[in-house]
Amino acid sequence: MAIDPILLEVLRNRLDAIADEMELTLLKSAASPIVKEGLDASAALFNTHGETIAQAAAIPIHLGALQFAAQRLVRAFPPSLMRDGDAFLLNDPYDGGTHLPDITLAVPVFADGRAVALACTMCHHQDVGGRTPGSVPTDATELYQEGVIIPPTQLFRAGVLDENLFRLLTRNVRLPDVFTGDLMAQVAAGRLGGVRLQELFAAHSTSTVIAYIDELLARAERLTRAQIADIPDGDYAFEDWLDDDGVNIGQPVKIAVTLRVRGSAMTFDFTGSDGQVSGPFNSVPASTMSAVYYAVRAISDASIPNNGGCFRAVDAILPEGTIVNPRPPAPVSCRTATIKRIADTILGALVRALPGKMPAASSGTLLVMAFGGRDPATGQPFVASELAAGGMGARPDKDGIDVIETDVSNCMNIPVESVEMNFPLRIPRARLWLDSGGAGRFRGGLGLEKVFEATTTDVMVSHRGERFGSSPWGLEGGAPGARAHAHIVRADGTREALPSKKMIVLHPGDQLWEYIAGGAGYGDPLERDPAAVFADVLDGKVSAAVAITAYGVVLTPDGTSVDEVRTKDRRDAPRQEVDRPLC
Repeated sequence: MAIDPILLEVLRNRLDAIADEMELTLLKSAASPIVKEGLDASAALFNTHGETIAQAAAIPIHLGALQFAAQRLVRAFPPSLMRDGDAFLLNDPYDGGTHLPDITLAVPVFADGRAVALACTMCHHQDVGGRTPGSVPTDATELYQEGVIIPPTQLFRAGVLDENLFRLLTRNVRLPDVFTGDLMAQVAAGRLGGVRLQELFAAHSTSTVIAYIDELLARAERLTRAQIADIPDGDYAFEDWLDDDGVNIGQPVKIAVTLRVRGSAMTFDFTGSDGQVSGPFNSVPASTMSAVYYAVRAISDASIPNNGGCFRAVDAILPEGTIVNPRPPAPVSCRTATIKRIADTILGALVRALPGKMPAASSGTLLVMAFGGRDPATGQPFVASELAAGGMGARPDKDGIDVIETDVSNCMNIPVESVEMNFPLRIPRARLWLDSGGAGRFRGGLGLEKVFEATTTDVMVSHRGERFGSSPWGLEGGAPGARAHAHIVRADGTREALPSKKMIVLHPGDQLWEYIAGGAGYGDPLERDPAAVFADVLDGKVSAAVAITAYGVVLTPDGTSVDEVRTKDRRDAPRQEVDRPLC
């Protein structure tokens, strides 16, 4: 078939728009704060081989992993046997899923009497059972402690809900109404995607649209391979560390990768990574590959069609029994921290493959916490979530951005008002963390300082941070970002330091203080424009003391301008030894 370039572009953008509309429908229809406020959900379209044909601008962790779920579902339920009105779901990390709160739901799309596509969503559910509220216990030692496990399963048959299965699921979660709301939002988003695709097939014919989808996949592969071919052939190795696994506190966990570039193909070899861990920080292949796929897209031209063809040139070696490919029933609920560190490690390797083009390390952490208990005002159980970001690493020509999700995670913060209106919690402080961005010619983005206080009842907290034991690495002389830390101030005034992972209980009046890592700097701090340093001081991002010690910028006694003479003297003085970045 001859390909009309104009129609190809029209169909490409229409497919992307359908995925985006599915995503918006899911977010606007959901019941839980983690979805409707945190946006922890994703949508995509797949062909009947389970290959991505379009995806919403959502969460890389989900979008890389959704392809594995779609492929598993079409193996379990062959498209030739699907019926209009069916819907399928799974969350088993060892059978197509990622971790138990992330439930994938797939709706087959029919045209000309046969299933020709799948409309899929992945949604992080507020609670899926298990031993702790929120289903992300940081000290779990096996999968069964983390919640209800759903193998590839059929939820709707020709439009009829399987009531027995539905009752089984809702009986195993703490918030059945919220669970139902989010799950049915997924169903609505999938069905909408089906309607929009059927409109497309009717307008241009099924055979034409499918042929053009195949061309988009092939074109994405060719363009991605061309980009890879521009990288010099070679082996590029890097390693980074998690603080620990939540069970063996204080024992760092290594993630190692060697990026092999050969012509137009890339292999990510994770040989050398530590073995699977006792705690819930293991990452199954679908999760690990989501970081790989993110990295491939991050170094590729944004104009390349965003579909499964991009990943045909990519392979990975994931040694079995390691943290990047554990054996069941190893726990995995907190794997987001591991995926982010995998992404850091891959980006560190790419620094060597693409010198001068990569940013310094971002915070490397997303503070994910679940707060749970029983609200005395209603007598009902509650589960609240927190998704708090740190700073972005500085770029070769720009500062990092303050308090923003980076790389594989792309959620929003949970608004203070939403938490305080709905849960027995108060947030008395949320602000930029002064001096947390790594110094450099371009400064790293600032991390976050945030305080949580229990008000009327005991609150169990699944506390899961990172970068308490290591710093985001700077580049070309840039300084590391500030390490994260946390502590509790009890109602009686006593203070308790916290490790990055711990199950804790806040009693009424207790406060949890969080400091989330900043991004690292890029380039020599003494080359930063003094006017930019002064602006940072005025904005409350850099203190006057750090302006002197890190940047060599001295302000006038009244703090209203830069003392140019003393700044020149300070910068011309012999430089003291400072901590050097890893790259």
